[in-house]
Amino acid sequence: IKRGTGELAGGQQFEEVIYDGYAPGGVAVMVLVLTDNRNRTAGELRYIFSKKGGSLSEKGSVAWMFDLKGLILVEKSRIDEDAILELALEAGAEDVKSEGEFWSVYTDIHDFEKVKEVFRKHGIKWKVAELSRIPKSTVKLDAETGRKVLELLNALEEHDDVQQVWANFDIPEEVMEQVAKEA
Repeated sequence: IKRGTGELAGGQQFEEVIYDGYAPGGVAVMVLVLTDNRNRTAGELRYIFSKKGGSLSEKGSVAWMFDLKGLILVEKSRIDEDAILELALEAGAEDVKSEGEFWSVYTDIHDFEKVKEVFRKHGIKWKVAELSRIPKSTVKLDAETGRKVLELLNALEEHDDVQQVWANFDIPEEVMEQVAKEA
């Protein structure tokens, strides 16, 4: 009883686990959790997936659809396109993309720290710098399916054990705005 209420923390072992699943529309989802009880967490995630129109699947069933990359997000207001392209590529980044208000800088996981260090030396502050699962391809969604996928992802992110969620969907900007208005 004491261990269940958190009074005994000495024997608690936490482990990172990645769960694979599918959201509505065939969207692949990977969920990184930090848990002290795999069985409990798996059951709770299975319930969330099924309640929101998705399904938890076998380990590794969607992992092949994602590449592990370094991702650095820099606000566009901090640096212009030519400058970030030159700096990032010289530092060893693989790609720089314009995504909304940010420059997304993608790196091989082995070059991630080196690129961050070059940015730091040049005074470039980032909003996010993390290792991320980048989809190799995306599934285009309409407004209705997009809404369902976002509901599932939000429910997963609200779970206490969930650390990060990745999915391979593409919602056009106008559909995203429509979904945001409906929420």
